[in-house]
Amino acid sequence: MRDVVEIGLGKTAQRGFHLDDIAIVPSRRTRDVDDVSTEWRVDAYPFKIPCVAHPSDATMSPESAVALGRLGGLGVLNAEGLWTRYEDPSKILEELASLGEDADATKRLQEVYSEPIKPELIAERVRTIRDGGVTVAVRVSPQHTLALAPVVLDAGVDLLVIQGTLVSAEHVSTTDEPLNLKEFIADLDLPVIVGGCTDYKTALHLMRTGAAGVIVGVGADEWSTTDTVLGIRVPMATAIADAAAARRDYLDETGGRYVHLIADGGVSTSGDIAKAIGCGADAVMLGEPLSLAEGAPAGGAWWHSSASHPSLPRGGFCIAGEPDGTLEELLFGPANSANGQLNLFGGLRRAMAKCGYRDVKEFQKVALVLDK
Repeated sequence: MRDVVEIGLGKTAQRGFHLDDIAIVPSRRTRDVDDVSTEWRVDAYPFKIPCVAHPSDATMSPESAVALGRLGGLGVLNAEGLWTRYEDPSKILEELASLGEDADATKRLQEVYSEPIKPELIAERVRTIRDGGVTVAVRVSPQHTLALAPVVLDAGVDLLVIQGTLVSAEHVSTTDEPLNLKEFIADLDLPVIVGGCTDYKTALHLMRTGAAGVIVGVGADEWSTTDTVLGIRVPMATAIADAAAARRDYLDETGGRYVHLIADGGVSTSGDIAKAIGCGADAVMLGEPLSLAEGAPAGGAWWHSSASHPSLPRGGFCIAGEPDGTLEELLFGPANSANGQLNLFGGLRRAMAKCGYRDVKEFQKVALVLDK
């Protein structure tokens, strides 16, 4: 039973833990790193590494989605991003990369994202990714799913990602027709990944919609302002563990239907990836870490997909710095520094080997300890 703390008369709060609060405990067995597999799959689509890209224009263009796919990850293009608003957003991306980290940057983001989405560009971008020979995944927000999904689906995607800051299976509205996720997913013949969510009940309800994957977390990193703007902060270790508990119960409920968990938030190093999977995630969603790759679309700038919201932006704009290396070096090394930001999935493999586990599902059983 989780600790419940009384924060005042008649008001309690559950204690939660971030990834920084925990550490992995090795077992009695070690394993050769060459015998370790980081492979995972969503439905019929296999991936060499448990890496899903956050759908930010700072890191995901059609070309970078193809590059990540060829290296074994899953690139996710934002159907509401710059690539579906402008025929060639490269000049805009160059301009954004030259901006300073101030209030004007947020204002400029809002301006460039006010351009209408062009359905024909969605089809063109999907075609580019498909021609690259990789799994095609496109993200839409919950509020625009009913309008954009037909265009996205007609374009021929493999995976649909419905992602907002928070997504529930039971949205209530007295002004608009809400998206019924269960009915929507039931009518599709392709896997759908939905999220984010932050707790056991929401994760379980999202699983019951028929989703193939659930995103856990709100994408929070040091540049996220969801806490400042909305007061919502997710202790990721606890959120992942709660969602994993929901999955266990859903497995029992359905007689074995497995739903993949993708951790989105607080993941920036190879150690964070290992701890997220140790808490029960199948994969991690990477944002800012990918902005440090050579050739990133925004040239080292970073912003969340919610940072350009027209009335309530929730994310700062930053220049992450000079490239750490190529995308391949970022994912697989070699690393020339000891900060955990290069060779991200080589680090995961090493952690799994040090603890004696051979694959991602086994590694979810690793022992953890509170170290703070």
